[in-house]
Amino acid sequence: MDVHCRDLRYFVAVAEELHFTRAAERLFVSQPALSKQVRVLERSLGAPLFDRDRRGVRLTSAGAALLPHARRVLAEWEAGLVEFEAAKAAQRATLAVGMSTSPGRGGMLPAIRSRFTAAHPDAVLTLRQVSWHDTTAGLADGTSDVAFVWLPLPDADRYRWLVMAEEPQLVALAETHRLALRETVDFADLRDEPFLALPGSAGPLRDHWLALDAREGCPPVIGAEIASPDETYEALVDGLGVCLLASGNAPLVARPGVVTRPVAGLPPAQLALAWRADDTRPLVRAYVEAVRSTKRAPTGGAPAGRARTGRASD
Repeated sequence: MDVHCRDLRYFVAVAEELHFTRAAERLFVSQPALSKQVRVLERSLGAPLFDRDRRGVRLTSAGAALLPHARRVLAEWEAGLVEFEAAKAAQRATLAVGMSTSPGRGGMLPAIRSRFTAAHPDAVLTLRQVSWHDTTAGLADGTSDVAFVWLPLPDADRYRWLVMAEEPQLVALAETHRLALRETVDFADLRDEPFLALPGSAGPLRDHWLALDAREGCPPVIGAEIASPDETYEALVDGLGVCLLASGNAPLVARPGVVTRPVAGLPPAQLALAWRADDTRPLVRAYVEAVRSTKRAPTGGAPAGRARTGRASD
């Protein structure tokens, strides 16, 4: 049978006071309500807990047997509540930062952390590396509070974002590719090439890195799907296709056997900090401001565009 902590608390108070009126005052309840609740508990247990007569109130042998266990249950519950509240407070003071590729252009990430922790020294930042299958880097399923993402985002109405960097698009290809010796590659020369594509779950970002807007109606040829830098490198070396990437991400694939070249005819890629539109928690706003202030004071490294806030209508 189920017994509520309230019932045990009432029982312990009467057992310690051996007086229903004093116990009721201690519990801030009326004496009739306390007496009724104790009788309900006794009926549930199937045995009296107290002997009541004109001489006073005494524990029965069953009540005496139950008392230390009831005290222990209540003590454990109180300890559990203390730990629960501490965990809840810690959860409120923790910010999960998602990313699919590192935004650490020119020391940007340490600078953001430094500004954020200076304003919120008790907050805990956790960094989460998220698969390329989720282009929101954990925002969609709530496992990240803020995230460094490449635009465009799927379901853009759900998010707000701050553009941190605008980087030229490059093409990565095997060093034996017919275009590898060019200093710059025009996108028109890539339209018929097999492309490495993000997983279908990447949605509009998959379309972006396939440059659908620049194909003038020519559908892309998919040579392979890739979901990590290592998969991308192996597919490039094997000659399964070429792929577009932001200049700041070139080191992820520019290894032996692979070269990257600037692409003419494509707009720059946009790296952004994003958060859910309905998430107005102070720590989220503080992290956004840390990013904004970092952009006002550049740390060097790869060139980046002016930071600006984005909405679904941008």
